[in-house]
Amino acid sequence: MMIAQEKFPERRDGGSKVDKWEVFKFSTALGSSAVTYFYGGWSGVLGVLLALVIIDYVTGLFAAGAEGKKGTGPGLKSKIGLIGIARKVFIFAMVAVSHLIDGVLGDSHLFRDAVAYFYMANELLSILENGGRLGAPIPPVIRQAVEVLKSKSGSQEGDREDASKEKR
Repeated sequence: MMIAQEKFPERRDGGSKVDKWEVFKFSTALGSSAVTYFYGGWSGVLGVLLALVIIDYVTGLFAAGAEGKKGTGPGLKSKIGLIGIARKVFIFAMVAVSHLIDGVLGDSHLFRDAVAYFYMANELLSILENGGRLGAPIPPVIRQAVEVLKSKSGSQEGDREDASKEKR
């Protein structure tokens, strides 16, 4: 009984004091377990996809802001930004679903990585579009990398056009 009191000292209002470090450790363990279950652990492919998603969102913000200042677009709108975040969450949901399908079919990451390559190509194209909206020149080596990713993911030009139409 004394050990429990020492570990969780009583507060004046009768509740026990929860250590912030313990909450952090629990949250980290829970998050790590969720990543392992839904994504099969963290890989370089997922790390690159995450970086591209963040870069795309930030460059989209910059491009929207620049267009708003020039009067050529709607500018920064919270509703449009929220829809963008929802799309980014959907990307990782699709990667998680593809990993779960991989688990049913075998223990490889075939579908997970194919879906990740598809979205990596989409994010790169979106970043290039955002750069074009900002007036930045795009290096040819980046265009070639997008083509390689498109071929790995099996996406075709028509797929991207349909996605960009839905985006607007």
